[in-house]
Amino acid sequence: MKISYREAINQALVLEMERDPAVFIYGLDVTDHKGIFGSTRGLLERFGPQRCFITPLSEDAMSGMGLGAAISGLRPVHVHQRVDFMLLCMNQIANMLSSCHYISGGRLKVPMVFRAIIGRGWGQSCQHSKSMHSTFSHIPGIKVVMPTTPQDAIELLPAAIRDDNPVVVLEHRWLYDIVGDISPASEINPLGKGRTVRAGRDLTIVAVSWMNVEALKAADILARHHGIEVEIIDPRTIQPLDEDLILNSINKTGRCLVADYDWTFCGFSAEVCALAMEKAFAALKAPVARIGFAPTPCPTTRPLEDAFYPGARSIIRKIEEMLALPAADLSEEQFFSYENKFKGPF
Repeated sequence: MKISYREAINQALVLEMERDPAVFIYGLDVTDHKGIFGSTRGLLERFGPQRCFITPLSEDAMSGMGLGAAISGLRPVHVHQRVDFMLLCMNQIANMLSSCHYISGGRLKVPMVFRAIIGRGWGQSCQHSKSMHSTFSHIPGIKVVMPTTPQDAIELLPAAIRDDNPVVVLEHRWLYDIVGDISPASEINPLGKGRTVRAGRDLTIVAVSWMNVEALKAADILARHHGIEVEIIDPRTIQPLDEDLILNSINKTGRCLVADYDWTFCGFSAEVCALAMEKAFAALKAPVARIGFAPTPCPTTRPLEDAFYPGARSIIRKIEEMLALPAADLSEEQFFSYENKFKGPF
């Protein structure tokens, strides 16, 4: 069966809210007719205003409310339209939610999910463009999930909701229209399992979220122009990380490029590079490489945005550099842009 990414998220929420009356969803505009890109549409009518409701624009207070509900036995799902503004509730996340289970000697559980939207839009600039997965992954006690496909969403969101401690689920806004096959009886697997998106022999790309779509585009072009086959690994969960999947691929190909959707300094890409150097050094035929955001705040103008964000073109050029290949003529290739992807604003 084929469904869209937004439909998969919606179905996952319905599944969990029907299965467990302790699950509720709240946040700014979750009951709006647009339904957070359609992902919460129909939940108010189906489950009522006590289990699906909008909140004041106070991220810190609303996260604190979720913390109280979670340690009292409920399972809140707090929706943020922009991950950037989760910075306003970092005290709750970094100092409270992440540590309750540990400092209580395991007596307290905090089964709370944060759903947050990431990604590029129309001149979103520096306050509406971050990803933050590296930041959240740095905090012990927080799990971080980045589903890419409808199948990922319908597996990982229920797993996050059923987890007994905090999980941040990051959804790239360009993914909501992606359509893909889902298993009619999808299993709810433990968090921490990635997948091989495409098999290959010449180089491993570790890509997160939307960068998997860009990596697949790049892989097709590289195969046509250079005859090389890259393997693409989607970790799906950033914390905990499926190290074995990544290492097995690097041991097979001997080369690795991390295509991250974040700044590279002190980020997820640096973690994967360290993993490769520490545990697969003998297999490496070349230094591990990475691409990510430019080391600046996100600009607003179109030409500067194009330079700021990584994509299929930058993946191709980096791999050509790694393999000492001539630069392919990309003038006839069609690349993704926000004109045909972003429907926004919410």
